[in-house]
Amino acid sequence: MTSHQPTTDKTGAQTSARDNASAQRYEITVDGTPEGVVAGFAEYRDRVDGADTERVFFHTEVADEFGGRGLATILVRQALDDARARGLVIVGVCPLVAAFLEKHPEYADAARPVSRDVLGWLRRQQS
Repeated sequence: MTSHQPTTDKTGAQTSARDNASAQRYEITVDGTPEGVVAGFAEYRDRVDGADTERVFFHTEVADEFGGRGLATILVRQALDDARARGLVIVGVCPLVAAFLEKHPEYADAARPVSRDVLGWLRRQQS
């Protein structure tokens, strides 16, 4: 599991995001909550497409009690940074990830648009 540098949310609380590879999701935790409490996650599946491996992000969620603190943005940024550092191609099926990519053109070099092939593949993975 890859950990990322701690950062702070809008309340000033320390946060930490990591890739929980066995669950195929990035998770964010917040200091001051009980050990093991995950405040949010971004789920993905890895898809091989020719010579590339795509990290397809399809669902991001933050628990209601942690809403409004900017955790989703922190989580998505760190997940995308990790995927890019690993040489993976980012595909944002999740609306939150897609919106983040649109607002942050600095990720364009590592991102690929969602295609019908990806959506069909993802449906088969989830059934």
